[in-house]
Amino acid sequence: MTLSNSFTIQDRLIGGNQSCFLIAEVAQSHDGSLGFAHSFIDAAADAGVDAIKFQTHIASAESTVDEQFRIPFSYEDKNRYDYWKRMEFTLEQWNGLKKHAVKRNIIFLSSIFSVDAAELMEKIGIPAWKIGSGEINNPQLLSRIFKTDKPILLSTGMSDWKEIDDTVKKFQKEKNPLALFQCTSKYPSNLSEVGLNIFDAFKKRYNVPVGLSDHSGTLFPSLAAMAKGSSLIEVHVTFHKSIFGPDVSASITLEELKMLAQARDAFHVMQVCPVDKNKMAAELSDMRNLFNKSVALKNDQSAGTILTGNMLTTKKPGNGIPASDLNKCIGKVLKNDVSATQLLSWEKLV
Repeated sequence: MTLSNSFTIQDRLIGGNQSCFLIAEVAQSHDGSLGFAHSFIDAAADAGVDAIKFQTHIASAESTVDEQFRIPFSYEDKNRYDYWKRMEFTLEQWNGLKKHAVKRNIIFLSSIFSVDAAELMEKIGIPAWKIGSGEINNPQLLSRIFKTDKPILLSTGMSDWKEIDDTVKKFQKEKNPLALFQCTSKYPSNLSEVGLNIFDAFKKRYNVPVGLSDHSGTLFPSLAAMAKGSSLIEVHVTFHKSIFGPDVSASITLEELKMLAQARDAFHVMQVCPVDKNKMAAELSDMRNLFNKSVALKNDQSAGTILTGNMLTTKKPGNGIPASDLNKCIGKVLKNDVSATQLLSWEKLV
């Protein structure tokens, strides 16, 4: 299969000339609360995103009690295994979340971290797969999702060029459409670590939609990526910067998310609407006359005065003798008295 620079998730085109596909990443910001998870769906939909994304963790399928916390934040979990266990939802609960997203007209996605998680998401009819950079070398998981032919959104936060090249080659043998995210797996990542240069390199190196998965906790990387023509943006979200959770420092607020959605729409309008400079100049002829200047006198002069350079200046508006023709007026004679508050015209000169 030849990879393509555009594909669809449900009825939404990714890549091509379509606007940037904006994903609100909830991850575990719901802290195991089903009601809180539903609240994120409403808030993200109100902000205007294209998709909302959770993470499907099944502790027994992906972790052990030996897994320690990335950030020691929990007041109730001894290790990450216990934490992942507390983050689990049932099939019925996941199905309810997906139905809620569909009702709010946004696409439901969830990152998967085990074959069991893939099976669970397949049961609720997830339309595409999000694979974190920690799973890029997970043959069992990739083999399972390759069988579905569904699009795969792949982060590359911990991968080098050889690993990414090898992975893309694997995808060329499959039927799954692919999108790549430039990502830096730090929470939060510094602006100096965002890697917009890598984003550019992806676009030149691979014939797939390219996006940015941002962990900076600010709007700036997403806005910069949009300006570069990003096909996708994934950004962590939180209700407030002081809320509980390990990813808050890497998240933007829902108010900022709304601004990002507005920027997505604005960037798209600018990107798909090229301006014909000559046509625009013609349309602005009235404005040109208002802002440009014409030849005028510095001081009042009487009829018969022979004009010299030090008598002349330029003043608004621009519908008299063009300022560029000032030197052509030197040596001309005034037919009548002319006030300095008026523009000169050829009819007043001999």
